[in-house]
Order: sequence, then C-alpha cells, then structure tokens
Amino acid sequence: MHAWPASEVPALPGKGRDLQIHDTATQGTISLAPGPVARIYVCGITPYDATHIGHAATYNAFDLVQRVWLDTKRQVHYVQNVTDVDDPLLERALRDNLDWTELAERETALFREDMTALRMLPPQHYIGAVEAIPGIVPLVERLRDAGAAYELDGDVYFSVESDPNFGKVSNLDAEAMRLLSAERGGDPDRAGKKNPLDPMLWMAARPGEPSWDGGSLGPGRPGWHIECVAIALDHLGMTFDIQGGGSDLAFPHHEMGASHAQVLTGEFPMAKAYVHAGMVALHGEKMSKSKGNLVFVSALRRAGVDPAAIRLALLSHHYRADWEWTDEVLAEAVARLERWRAAVSRPDGIAADALVEEVRAALANDLDAPAALAAVDRWVELQIATDGDDESAPGLVSRTVDALLGVAL
Repeated sequence: MHAWPASEVPALPGKGRDLQIHDTATQGTISLAPGPVARIYVCGITPYDATHIGHAATYNAFDLVQRVWLDTKRQVHYVQNVTDVDDPLLERALRDNLDWTELAERETALFREDMTALRMLPPQHYIGAVEAIPGIVPLVERLRDAGAAYELDGDVYFSVESDPNFGKVSNLDAEAMRLLSAERGGDPDRAGKKNPLDPMLWMAARPGEPSWDGGSLGPGRPGWHIECVAIALDHLGMTFDIQGGGSDLAFPHHEMGASHAQVLTGEFPMAKAYVHAGMVALHGEKMSKSKGNLVFVSALRRAGVDPAAIRLALLSHHYRADWEWTDEVLAEAVARLERWRAAVSRPDGIAADALVEEVRAALANDLDAPAALAAVDRWVELQIATDGDDESAPGLVSRTVDALLGVAL
C-alpha cells in the first residue's frame, strides 16, 4: 500500500532541540534523544468515515513529532497501518450495500488526499492489515506454541497473564479495563475465556465474511492488536521511540499490543514512550463514528476552507487536550492565517532569529503548539506595527512556520 506525497520541509539555521514528551505509561514527561534514526509507529485509520477532525488532530500531533526530529538533523522512520479489514468496516459496507474492499479503498484514498492537503508528512511504510496477514500468522502460531495463546471454538486468544508487564501502558485497574474492553471492540463476557480481558489473535472464518489462509490456525482473519504488532516488529523492531495514537487507544489497543510484542520477543518495553492525543468534541460530545457527529476535512475543503487554516485550528489546541470544534475555532484560524500571510508578504521586517528558537523551544516542550502560535503572533504584531529593516526576516518566519508547524504561508 502506498502513502501520500511528501511536502518539502525547509531547512532552518542552527539545530533543533531534543523532544520532551508526556508518556502515558509513566504518567510523566520523559526526554527522548533517539539515535541518528528516530523510530515512530502511529496507528492508522479503519477506512470508513475518513477523514474527520478527530483523525486530523491525532495525525497533526505526530506530524509535529516528525518535524521536531527532522529539525534536530535526524532521519525519521515512521510507520503507519491501515486496518482495512475489521468488524466496523464490514458492518458499514453491509449497511451501505458496498463491497468492503471498495469501501476501504475509497476511504483510504480520501484519507491520503486529506493528509496531502494538510501537509502531513507521510510514513515511510504504510501497511494494510490484509497485506500484513502473511507476517501475522507466524506470530500467532508462536504465541500459541509458547503457551501464551489458546483456542476457543476455533478462535485463538492471547492470555494476558502470560505477560508479567501487562497493564503497564494504561495503568488501569481490572474493572476499568473490563469496561473499556467491552466498549472498544473486546468481548469480556464471552464464555470459556481464561481471563475476560484476553483479546482475540485470530478469528476463525465466519459465514459471509472474508477470510485468509491461517496455516495451522485454519482459515480466518487477524485480531486488531496483533496486526499493529506484526507491522511494527517487522519495520521498527522493539523499543522504538514512540507508539502513538488517540487517547482511546491506550487501552485496549496499545496495552494489548505491547503485551503481544513483549511475550514474543522477551523484551520490555515495546516502545520508549506511549504518546496519546486528546479527543475532539462537537456539540458537547466526543466526535465519533458511532455518534455520527463528525466534521470532515474533505467537506471543509470542498466548502473552500484553506487547509492551512484547518491546520492552524488544530495547532491552537495542545495535542493532549480534549477540546471542541466550533465555528469560532475555525474563524479564529482563518483570521490568524490572514494576519500571518500579510506580515510575511512585506519586503523586510523585524528580526526573527529569536522567534525560531521560541518555536523550537515550545515544540520541544511536549509539542506545545499553542505556545508556538503565540510566539508567531507576537512577531506578527510587531511586524505590522513597526518598520523593520531585516530583509531576511519575512522569509525566515515563513520557512519556520512551514518547517516546524506544517503551515504554508
């Protein structure tokens, strides 16, 4: 599966700062100083109802991570999946009387278009669940053969008790885990499971549903968590720098995936930092497919909204915050974009070397994009109010905003 084209990232003078970022597992800020190649895995979409603002906010956060790392003169090895076969996708295809593959391809294509318009840097590896199946089957077999998985009516489940570090990503108690498991795709009440929290690794073929050759597992399809584990281990190995996604993935998805990987490899942890973006609400409720209260990036673009303004709206909120999308949020972003463009369109201006360092410092401090925007706002106000004589300043500000914030002025 191919990703989307990369926009050019301008080079800035000097060198950026190492990233300090909030880690869900330790509930604190940790310093990340990767080697020459920084490694990040971000969980991708299940391709239906793409791309809503909640998606965009999440991928914007991890785009900032890439930009901070690139500014430190590192390479970035970024991997993202597409869950192009799963129950919600099959249910939507049935509802809309569509072939599930047609729905997945259409929505993935739309996602690529939106990511391109928003200037999100693409992953080096963009892998669909279906194409990963040949690598998933051996992992499930290994877990089963090691006694870390068991069969139940043809399905194969992972035993969470096989991992002594289970629970160290989300730090939730058993009752909270059970409630979230039921809410987020698990089946804690299924009879015969050794532990209600045990997640499915391989689903035996169901009538009328797609299935693949599972070798000794029999025909079927993979569970949700093992999909990401297979892709991450194949392309990044263990102890990569960041495992990322929305905050609703901390449990069960990232918790279960970490346990799968840790049992498979005997290493801990799967990732140095587990980083989660907040949820976006609309009309007081979390924006979600189940509620149908979605604002789509493509619809905003069709209505003539500049993608740079959409991106500024996302950047105006800290990535870990839960916030609400409103007309006012977008209007403020549109107005900010106009001010910034007017300021950098002047032939000369106020010196901007200090601004570059302010933006770098803000983003290195747990991706504090609102502080970065405020720094640019201050420069813009001075630029509009004062006659400067630095001919290089407008271009430097424009390159800084592009390189570090992904906004083309």
